[in-house]
Amino acid sequence: MSDPPAEDDIAVIEIEDVIDLHGFQPRDILSVVESYLEAAAEKGFTEVRLIHGRGKGVQRHQVQNLLAQHPLVDDFSNAPSHRGGWGATIVWLRNDSPEPGQRQP
Repeated sequence: MSDPPAEDDIAVIEIEDVIDLHGFQPRDILSVVESYLEAAAEKGFTEVRLIHGRGKGVQRHQVQNLLAQHPLVDDFSNAPSHRGGWGATIVWLRNDSPEPGQRQP
């Protein structure tokens, strides 16, 4: 039988093109979003969806304020209705990689 995980163990989740923030503590949301954006960019995603819920809009506002200043974010908007409406945000990540055959300075 194995020992139960320690309280300070870090959860590892598979990075996909969508993350549902409902499972995280509100105090952790901004750091989760930052870590997620970095991991998504590393995996090569250029578009991701953040599900923050509708509610009163507090979490959406905080997340979108972070996105407005984040260096990996090219643009973002509320999701279309069939992808969550104002309960989710679509984020377009910067693709600063060189075109094929070009070198970065």
